[in-house]
Amino acid sequence: QVQLVESGGGVVQTGGSLRLSCVASGRSFRRYSIGWFRQAPGKEREFVAGYNWAGGTTRYANSVKGRFTFVKDDAKNTVFLQMNNLKPEDTATYYCGADPDGSTSLNYPYWGPGTQVTVFA
Repeated sequence: QVQLVESGGGVVQTGGSLRLSCVASGRSFRRYSIGWFRQAPGKEREFVAGYNWAGGTTRYANSVKGRFTFVKDDAKNTVFLQMNNLKPEDTATYYCGADPDGSTSLNYPYWGPGTQVTVFA
């Protein structure tokens, strides 16, 4: 069983920054595939950024490349999402998801409750 807890959301002005954190429970965190999704009101949940253990790669959605940075800290069982130059379209609830089997799929079996990010113009 894996538990995920996100934090770091808030309200910022356009151009501002936030850093989201997701702490994971469970053993062998190093082997997790783990990432961030977001969901805005009335829209489907979409992939933002994540690390795939099987492939050893970090991916980003095109909409956040160059602005967001994903970091996985195995010593702290934590992943971070540094979000810079935020835009109103980044407003959403951000969710951390994980697969302790380290697969390439983005259909993570475990999810956190989410943290709200609001960017105003």
